[in-house]
Amino acid sequence: MLNNKRHLLCLAIGALLAGLTSVHAAKNEAAADPAKVDADYAYQGEYAGVIANQFDVGAQVIALGDGQFRLVLYPGGLPGAGYDGTTEKRQYDGALDGDTVTFTGGTTGKSITGGKLTFSRDGQEFSIDRTVRKSPTLGAKPPEGAVVLFDGKSAENFKPGRMTENGLLREGANSIKRFQDHTLHLEFRLPYEPKKRGQGRANSGCYLQARYEVQMLDSFGLAGRDNECGGIYSIAAPDTNMCLPPLQWQTYDIDFTAAKYDKEGKKTANARATVRHNGVVIHDNVELPKRTAASPLAEGPEPGFLHLQDHSNPVRYRNIWIVEK
Repeated sequence: MLNNKRHLLCLAIGALLAGLTSVHAAKNEAAADPAKVDADYAYQGEYAGVIANQFDVGAQVIALGDGQFRLVLYPGGLPGAGYDGTTEKRQYDGALDGDTVTFTGGTTGKSITGGKLTFSRDGQEFSIDRTVRKSPTLGAKPPEGAVVLFDGKSAENFKPGRMTENGLLREGANSIKRFQDHTLHLEFRLPYEPKKRGQGRANSGCYLQARYEVQMLDSFGLAGRDNECGGIYSIAAPDTNMCLPPLQWQTYDIDFTAAKYDKEGKKTANARATVRHNGVVIHDNVELPKRTAASPLAEGPEPGFLHLQDHSNPVRYRNIWIVEK
């Protein structure tokens, strides 16, 4: 009898663990579909303009789920478009009531309705408009001689390579071809997962030579650290946080120089990378002294493949090509 109870207990624990595993591995595929957003998505995004006819200001509004929002104000304009990175930015929390998001704190009233962010004080009102920025390299065509890894027609240049029904490459892909020095163009779209936080929010990574990760994460409106979008994981934070809102297409344009080795296999020079995120240089010839965490390949003189990490978030890719040096 006791043995039977133990057997049943083991089966129950096994079933529970199996259930937990499947839940952990499950992806919210709907988060990658722009047609399946919630009502909050219309308020999230970037706002920019001039107030009082003299002050440029930018704002990023982050959806946090269930009608909750955070507003980040940038004096001078948006990151990469006026904000100098040194002036203090300010943050406010807000909530949706009806068709208006109202933010609390500070001496100026702040609210969003009808695609406008309105500031009010002492009976005066000034508004700035919601804007959708696009990378200047979005849709860039591969130059003559480029290696086209993905153009939406098939995923045959990746193993594994999986496509969506509408011709996008899914996360978790390794290029079959391997590379040394090269220039990479890649377009990616982060899913909309407002209730997630930190590293659980639209996480993936672009691993150069399958060794050095340029992080992908929904870090729209955040500080811009080395483990956030555009960061070279655990090595260097981006000079500017150029992450756009989720479900907007973004670009990485990366000039990569592989590490150098002598005949005995000893490293004589570290790898280097210049990274442009949505057209803005966020790393300028940065030295990469080591492989980054979770890289599929150890450092070495051999060429490596492009690795697009699967971190249980439905990130989408398109228009990927490489020019070998």
